[in-house]
Amino acid sequence: MHPTDPHHCLPQDLDQALLIGRVWRDTPQPGPAIVVVRRGEVLDISAHIATVADLLDLEDPAAFVKDVAGESLGQVDALLKAALNGAEDAPRLLAPCDLQTVKACGVTFAVSLLERVIEEQAGGDPQRASELRREIQSLIGGDLSRIQPGSPQALALKADLQARGAWSQYMEVGIGEDAEVFSKAQPLSSVGFGDTVGLHPASRWNNPEPEIVLAVDAFGAPKGASLGNDVNLRDIEGRSALLLGKAKDNNASCSIGPFIRLFDEHFTMDTVRQAQVSLRIEGSDDDFLLEDSSDMREISRDPMDLVAQTRGAHHQYPDGFMLFLGTMFSPVQDRDGPGQGFTHHLNDRVTIATPSLGALVNHVGRSDLLPPWTFGLRALFAHLATRGHQ
Repeated sequence: MHPTDPHHCLPQDLDQALLIGRVWRDTPQPGPAIVVVRRGEVLDISAHIATVADLLDLEDPAAFVKDVAGESLGQVDALLKAALNGAEDAPRLLAPCDLQTVKACGVTFAVSLLERVIEEQAGGDPQRASELRREIQSLIGGDLSRIQPGSPQALALKADLQARGAWSQYMEVGIGEDAEVFSKAQPLSSVGFGDTVGLHPASRWNNPEPEIVLAVDAFGAPKGASLGNDVNLRDIEGRSALLLGKAKDNNASCSIGPFIRLFDEHFTMDTVRQAQVSLRIEGSDDDFLLEDSSDMREISRDPMDLVAQTRGAHHQYPDGFMLFLGTMFSPVQDRDGPGQGFTHHLNDRVTIATPSLGALVNHVGRSDLLPPWTFGLRALFAHLATRGHQ
């Protein structure tokens, strides 16, 4: 593996970017601290705001971040370098969210729709995927990315596929009226930049899912965005969609970072809509390399529609939420043999990047062998009390 330059993990317009995040500090009290990055310097602003959720709920968090005073923790390049090198000494970078639940949208790209149908038909067997891919593409025909979910054209295709016995539950959420929105991770359970992401030990067919993640406040307004890896277990979900919880929510199975970039005049929802997201997977034991990129312009549902389908009169999130917008990546490049497609090896390095947000870098391990998640909401409340936040 080639060394990663920490500076390349930051937004290309760093001087204009308003970045917030969290780090673990051992002093003055062991626990998480809220930080901002200004002119390359990391500043602890925990004396002025209790949680990231509180910060995002401000009417104008961008203005707050520009002016708030903070204790210097050094240069951001050094913080990222320490994370990449696995340094355990504090300050250590954490996932940039705290009280927010983590939600995720599935099947929001035509390519991922086809792959979910293939997983379902294969019943979790990766060796069946290549043959099924050809069969299903021939059966469906056309370009699904051109079909607006819930439109008359989509409903006509649904009726045709149902008549031919080819309808799928993944087609329902891919081109039907309702998006798939599921719970990916609990508050405080996500890992961050430089950490190891976890695979359930039962999985033998899995992949990263690189996505843009919206940071949404308690009132349903997106206030910023980050990068995320919605680690995916294709064999387990492919056996049954009712195993989605086992496939998606495990120890260290959700990564977000390195920071949340707040929306302002330089970074808007239109930046997200126009973003190109790249994926790089590097093997440590077989010199495997996969590089690809996806275009957010190919998403089938607008990000604001996905926010509205997550929060509204039907469901509220008083602490806000993080929302994975979905991925078009389902790597099919053969790795371990012809027709077997892609699956992770332990210690793979995964890099997810886009110029406006930087890069999220993680290695791959097993959920049952990684440090258990122990710092939950009660631990956070106890920590805040020691810092004078009530």
